[in-house]
Amino acid sequence: MNSPTRRRVAEDKSWVLAPLLELPHVVHAAVISGDGFIEGASPGLSREAAEGVAAMMSALQGAGRAVTAAFAEKTDTRLRQTVIESEEGFVFAIPAGENTCLAVFAGPEVNMGVVAHHMQIQVTTLGSKVMNSRARDTGTPA
Repeated sequence: MNSPTRRRVAEDKSWVLAPLLELPHVVHAAVISGDGFIEGASPGLSREAAEGVAAMMSALQGAGRAVTAAFAEKTDTRLRQTVIESEEGFVFAIPAGENTCLAVFAGPEVNMGVVAHHMQIQVTTLGSKVMNSRARDTGTPA
C-alpha cells in the first residue's frame, strides 16, 4: 500500500515580518514557500487573502524566472527581486532561503529603497535563525 506524500509542516515565520510592518506605508507582509504555501503572514491579512497571495506569488516567481531565462537565453536564472507597481501601491518579493520568498505590500507613498533594504535585513535574520537553530533530537545516537 502506498502512503500519501505529506508536506513537512513549516515553522511559523511570522516573527520575521514585525519590523517590516512597522515601516511607514507598509500594509502587509508574508513569507511564502515556492510551492505556494503561506509560512507566515501579517496579522491583518485574512487567511483566504494570505493563501491567495501565496499561490499567486509562487506562480509569479515562476513566471519571472521563465521570462528572464527566455530573454537571457539561459536556463538557470535566479531572481533577486520582483516589484509590482499598481494604483494601490507596490508589491516587493525577494528570495528568503531555500524555496521561500518574502513579500511585502505597501502603499504608493512608500520609500521603495527603505523597504527593499529592510527586507534584506529580515531575510538575513531569518537565515541566521534557521541556520543557528539546534537540530531536533531524534532519540537515536549518531
